[in-house]
Amino acid sequence: MKRHRIHPATQPEGVSATVAVGIVAGIGTPHLADGFLVAMQKVLPLTFCTVFALGANGRVVTVSTASNYGDTALQTSERYIENRFDLLDPNMVWLSARKLPKHAQLWLSHQHADEVADPAYRAACYGDVGIRERTSVLLLLPGGQRAAVSFYRSLALPEFTEGDFAAIEAHAALLAEATAAHSRGLVGAASRAPGAAASSRLLSLSLREREVIDHLLAGRTAKQAAREMGVELSTARTHQYRAFRRLSIGSLKELLVREDFRPS
Repeated sequence: MKRHRIHPATQPEGVSATVAVGIVAGIGTPHLADGFLVAMQKVLPLTFCTVFALGANGRVVTVSTASNYGDTALQTSERYIENRFDLLDPNMVWLSARKLPKHAQLWLSHQHADEVADPAYRAACYGDVGIRERTSVLLLLPGGQRAAVSFYRSLALPEFTEGDFAAIEAHAALLAEATAAHSRGLVGAASRAPGAAASSRLLSLSLREREVIDHLLAGRTAKQAAREMGVELSTARTHQYRAFRRLSIGSLKELLVREDFRPS
């Protein structure tokens, strides 16, 4: 695992306006990582992009994924969250252990699949999906918020080069700012809303759990939700009941009558 500090003042100029627009296009939408991946693919070849951000209290505030291969990255991130691989992820472990800085810090990290010690984590996030390596932009803020924007290459692509690292580093500040703005918007909306506590709990749901809840709130049955999500009914019900536990509700009826769980 290699890591070095990025100093924004020394970053190369000349970021393409097209790429910059693509990076910020997904702020405040479910497609943050999609915007990052499409934009950065104009600069270098990539396979996946994941965005993972934690608030000052350690709660997950942003999870966003994008892939060249359907929902592969989404499924991988689902396994990452359900198995709490963030507790093993060198990026998040390292960020969590660092002393809080006086000013925002940016770092660039690089990791090969064979450097991942835990076999379950290595299989889920690298081996099972054919990923060779990742390069990540890491953000640590004075308030304790931290984030990782990671770009992955599959075995079908060449290894990252020094030129690739330089290209990602050139866009690091913009990627970090977009991630921070996106996360601030989610947290701010939750804290200002009348149902702030409920909204915060919604942010703690995994991607699939939130998807099931959204289908149920839209009036669909669990069977219809499963069909829309392309999963078995038993899988959809598992996500549903896990979500109910996280939301501290006991039934579908309670979910449907609670106004604070509905989107504003």
